[in-house]
Amino acid sequence: MEPQSRGPAGTVVGAPAGGTVAEAGRVPRRVRWALAVCTPALAMLALGLWGLDRSGMWRDEAVTFQVARRTVPQIWRLLHGVDAVHGLYYLLMHAVLTVHPGEVVLRLPSVCAAALTAGLVGALGARLVRPRAGLWAGLLYAVSPLAGHYAQEGRSYALVAAGATGATLLFVCAVRAARKGAWWAYGVVLGLTCWLHEFAVLLLLAHALSLALARAGARVWRGWGCAAGAVCAALVPMVLVSRAQSAQVAWLREPTWDTATGLLRSCLGPTDGVYAVCLPLAAVALTGLVGRRGEPTCAGVALPLLVVPPAALMLASRVAPLYVDRYVLYALSGAPLLVAAGAERMVTAVGRRWSRGRRTPVALPGRTAPAALRGRTASAVLPGRTASAVLPDRPASRFSGPSRSRTLGPALAGAVAVLLALIHQWPLLRDDRDPARRPDDLAAVSRAAGRMLRPGGAVLFLPAQTRNVALTYPGAFRGARDLALAGPAPASGTLYGTEVGAAELRRRTDRLERVWVLADRDLLAGRWRVGDATERAKLAVLAHDFVPGPERVRGDVTVRLYVRRTAVTRSPASPTAPPRPAPR
Repeated sequence: MEPQSRGPAGTVVGAPAGGTVAEAGRVPRRVRWALAVCTPALAMLALGLWGLDRSGMWRDEAVTFQVARRTVPQIWRLLHGVDAVHGLYYLLMHAVLTVHPGEVVLRLPSVCAAALTAGLVGALGARLVRPRAGLWAGLLYAVSPLAGHYAQEGRSYALVAAGATGATLLFVCAVRAARKGAWWAYGVVLGLTCWLHEFAVLLLLAHALSLALARAGARVWRGWGCAAGAVCAALVPMVLVSRAQSAQVAWLREPTWDTATGLLRSCLGPTDGVYAVCLPLAAVALTGLVGRRGEPTCAGVALPLLVVPPAALMLASRVAPLYVDRYVLYALSGAPLLVAAGAERMVTAVGRRWSRGRRTPVALPGRTAPAALRGRTASAVLPGRTASAVLPDRPASRFSGPSRSRTLGPALAGAVAVLLALIHQWPLLRDDRDPARRPDDLAAVSRAAGRMLRPGGAVLFLPAQTRNVALTYPGAFRGARDLALAGPAPASGTLYGTEVGAAELRRRTDRLERVWVLADRDLLAGRWRVGDATERAKLAVLAHDFVPGPERVRGDVTVRLYVRRTAVTRSPASPTAPPRPAPR
């Protein structure tokens, strides 16, 4: 074999006939794709597992825990009256908790789903732009505090985000392939995602806008329309049932302008430094919003994904409040894609300016480069071969023989920039592992109750939702009497059980000297009122027949002892004053 030597501009002289010029030191495409997908997924997995064994569950996680541990018939009965929107998730978690009923196992599916989402964001960036942009986008998703928060929560939102991002990737593939099979895969994934949470159907609006920006042809619109119609038809039963359960979201309020700006800050960077960098990069990406006819661009997919679902839900909330940021968590995937696309455009522009004039096409004496090569950077043409046989018809930046450092340099620089963003946001990520950052900690409430309750003691839950503590952590309440309970939660097909009426409650408390109360702190303080007759009867009995004693406060829950008035010295100042919380 003849030894090979290098000609001018790094051209390999003596290459086999008909071959192409090798790109010196270039990382293989499959490796770049693998790095773009796997690196963000592993980073998200590591961040998700960090601090996963924090203390107890908060109220929504506790609902998942106690419902998923019921039998399948009991879960099915529950869904007819409440939480139908989470039915598929409860059945999934029923199978998971069969392995081991614990807090860490409860949150593991969310961690795995978040890792999958980060990898899918990387795959989207690699397909729509190039692998290094996918790497940046996936890593940005992995270090986002918003993604990390829901990755460690035993609810369905991280799984919905994974399904929506996967459906978006299938959407891009289907637009480019224009095959029926691709649209069916898209419809199946999106349909299952909508059954995890019905508001994932708003993704269809985002994809419709992406098709409009891409100026897709009639065939693509027909394929997407069939898939979208199938998704909507499959979702009709859930919509009908969940609409009858709309009282569950009566606590929601109409979103404001601050709600929208807060969501944008959460997606692009909750800290000032990260936000100041990411927002301009996202704006740069918008210069590539529209590309060639029929070809979706990264900005044309990412911007609708980020904006349309939250905006649609906020507009609908002007009629009936429905908006909570976690309901559209899947929109977060659009933000890192926009930022990475903007960074790629800037890096490409800088690279072209830097390389302009440094490399010029070189032709051997007596030979002229073909017209297809004019204006491009090229290596020297090999003796005895035409330039078109040696140089592939591709952009100069891809065939001009860059060194390994010149190829990996921008990718590594972007990864380092994401690392700096991680360091800047580290305090937020660290604090989020503190149970106090959640709305409440039912394990702490249970421990406080366990220190105060005595075997055989009477317990009153005010309102009934606070019974969630006893259903999730029953050890502290073993042997205690639940004064208001009429039917247990699993058997009654309810979340917290059914309660007796006001008359029966008064009868049960008539001869009691002491009652332990687990109550919402704001309710005890009179900052909100209850409409249920039994709840009003609880307050009336406590105010008229009992006086408050020792208490412990854990978050929004107060554990307090009430003693009958005949057993203590009455206060002449206000003998019938309603119960008030003692100073914390």
